[in-house]
Amino acid sequence: MCGIAGILSCETGNGETIVRRMVKTLYHRGPDHSGIWADESAGLTLGHARLAILDLSPTGHQPMVSHCGRYVISFNGEIYNHKALRRELEKIGHTFHGRSDTEVMLACISQYGLEAAVKYFVGMFAFALWDRQERTLYLVRDRLGEKPIYYGWMDKTFLFGSELKALRVHPNFKNEINRDALALYLRHNYIPAPYTIYRGIYKVLPGTIVGLSSEEIEKKGSLRFSSPLTSRIYWSAKNVAEAGIADQFSKPETEAVQHLENLLRDAVRQQMVADVPLGAFLSGGVDSSTVVALMQAQSERPVKTFTIGFNEQGYNEAEHAKAVARHLGTEHTELYVNPEDAMAVIPMLPTLYDEPFSDSSQIPTFLVSQLAKQHVTVSLSGDGGDELFGGYNRYYWGQSIWRKMGWIPKGLRNVLAKGLTVLSPQTWKVLFYALDPLLPEKIKQSNPGDKLHKLAEIMAVDHPEAMYYGLASHWKLPTSVVLGATEPPTVLTDHNQWADLSDFTQLMIYLDTVSYLPDDILVKVDRASMGVSLEARVPFLDHRVVEFAWRLPLNMKIRNGQGKHILRQVLYKYVPQKMIERPKSGFGIPIDSWLRGALRDWAEALLNESRLRQEGFFDPQPIRKKWREHLSGKRNWAYHLWDVLMFQGWKERNNP
Repeated sequence: MCGIAGILSCETGNGETIVRRMVKTLYHRGPDHSGIWADESAGLTLGHARLAILDLSPTGHQPMVSHCGRYVISFNGEIYNHKALRRELEKIGHTFHGRSDTEVMLACISQYGLEAAVKYFVGMFAFALWDRQERTLYLVRDRLGEKPIYYGWMDKTFLFGSELKALRVHPNFKNEINRDALALYLRHNYIPAPYTIYRGIYKVLPGTIVGLSSEEIEKKGSLRFSSPLTSRIYWSAKNVAEAGIADQFSKPETEAVQHLENLLRDAVRQQMVADVPLGAFLSGGVDSSTVVALMQAQSERPVKTFTIGFNEQGYNEAEHAKAVARHLGTEHTELYVNPEDAMAVIPMLPTLYDEPFSDSSQIPTFLVSQLAKQHVTVSLSGDGGDELFGGYNRYYWGQSIWRKMGWIPKGLRNVLAKGLTVLSPQTWKVLFYALDPLLPEKIKQSNPGDKLHKLAEIMAVDHPEAMYYGLASHWKLPTSVVLGATEPPTVLTDHNQWADLSDFTQLMIYLDTVSYLPDDILVKVDRASMGVSLEARVPFLDHRVVEFAWRLPLNMKIRNGQGKHILRQVLYKYVPQKMIERPKSGFGIPIDSWLRGALRDWAEALLNESRLRQEGFFDPQPIRKKWREHLSGKRNWAYHLWDVLMFQGWKERNNP
C-alpha cells in the first residue's frame, strides 16, 4: 500500500520541492521508498510513497513510466489478478522488467486504453495517471471506494493526494472550512463524498475516472475557478443493483451457496498473495470468521489472526474470536486493552483521520491494526459482509416494525415513541441485564437501550424512507447547530441517484453500499491500518462477489429475522453453527461512560460554551444541553457529543 500526491500547475518553478513535501506527509502510507517524476513543460509533478508488498526490488518503485513511454503512474493499491493479466499480455508480445502489479497496469493501459483496462482490474486502487501524448492527468478510484484520493484547485494549481494532509502543505492551500460539509458531518459522523471539510477540495467518487488536460490549465490557470474536469463512471453500483434484481439467481439454494463459496475462495486466494508476512483480523463474527476459514483452508501453515478485547461488559468479542481461532487452528494473538490504552489513541485521531470523523470504532480498529503490524504487513478484513448480505439489524427489524406499526395513527405512534424514551438507554440496558435470565433468546440484544430509542425514532416518522434517513442520522437538524450552514445534496437525499428497487430493504442495502460503506467503514479501515503502515485487504469487496450478491434473492440473505443467511451456510462448512450464533454486536467501545468519567475534563474543555461561541462554528446551546443531560445519566448522547468533540479536536490540531 502506498501514498500518492502531485500537482498540475501553470506556475513554473518549485514543483518538485512542493511535491516532495507532500509525499513526506504520507510516509506512514509508504515508508519503504519515495519517488518524484516531473514533466516541467506541462507543469506536472507526480509523487509516491511506497509500502512494498509485491516485488520488493527497485523494479517496483514509483512513479513508474510505461514501456512505451506514453504513461506515467503513481498508484496506491493492489491488483489481485495481475498475474493472470500478465500472462495474457505476454501472449500478445508484452515483456516485463519486474514482478509488480504496477507494471502490469501500465501495460494494460498501453494495450487497451485507460477505461477498458480499469475494467479488467480486480483489486483496490486509487491512482494518478499522466498521459504524455494527450497531456492529460487522470485520477481513478476503485469500484467500491476502498482507497482514497482527494483533489482540488488552489489558485493556479490543481493538486491531489491520498490524504488531506498532503494537500495542506501546498503553499497555496486555503484551509477554509466548508460549513455545509460540517453539517453533513454532524448528521452522519462522516463527510460524504464528493465533499470534504475544506471548500474547493473534493473526493473522487468510487468507480470514477476524473480527467484534466494541461491545456485547460493554460487557458484557465490565471483564475480561481470551478475545475473544467471530465468525469466518467466505469462501474456503477446503481447499475449493478438494478441488473442483479432483474437477473435473480433462480437455481436451488445449494448451488447459490456453492457458487458464493467458490467466488469467496478465489477472492481470498488472490488476496493472500504477498511478498511480506500476511494475516487477518478476527472478531469471531460471521464476516471475519468466513474470511479466516477460507484463508486457513487454502494455507499450508496456520494463518496469523489478531483480536483485541475489552473487559467492559457488552464490548468484548475476544472470547468468541479465540474459540473460532482454536477451531480453525490459526496462530492467534489477542490483546486485552484497558480504557487508558484506548484513550491514549484519542490525541492521534485528528492526524490519523485528517478530516472530522467520529465513528468511535475508529479506536479499536486502530488498536487491532497496531497489534497486527507487530507481526505482519498485510491483514485481511471481513468488512463489507453486512452491506452485501443484509447483516445490519435495520434490514430485518426496521421494515418489520414499520409493517406492524405503520398503520397506527401518527399521533398515537408519537405517544408510544415518547414512552420508550422516558428511560435513558443506560437505564434500559441495566433493566435488560437484570431481567436477562427471564428473557427469551430472540429478544435479547446487545445495547438494548440504544435500540429501543432507535425504535422510537422509527415509530415517529411518516414513511420508511424517512425511517432509514433517521437511522442514518446523528443530529437530526444539523443546520440548527452549525451556524451559517445549508446541507448540500447527497446520495441519501437525491433520489435521482437511487437504484430503481421496489423492495425497501434492498434499497437500504444499496444506499449503505454507496454511502456508509465507502465514507465510513472503508475510511476507518484505510486510515487506521495505513496509520501504522499496514495494508488491509477486503475480500468481500471483490467486485465479482458484489455483483453476485445483488443477484441473490432477498430471502437468501435475510431469513427468520436474521441476516447473512447464505453467508452463514458457507461458514458452517468450516465452523460449527453454535460457535457463531449470538446477537450481533458492533466493534465499539464504551464512549458513553468514558465521557462521564476519565474523558470528562478533556470533553469539557472542548465543549466550553465560551470557546464554542468564540470559534463561531456551532450554536453552543443545543450542545451544552446534551452535555448536561449526558453527564446526569438522563440520556446517552455519546454519538452526538463525539461528533462535536472529534471536530473540535480536529480543528485544534489542523486548523487552529
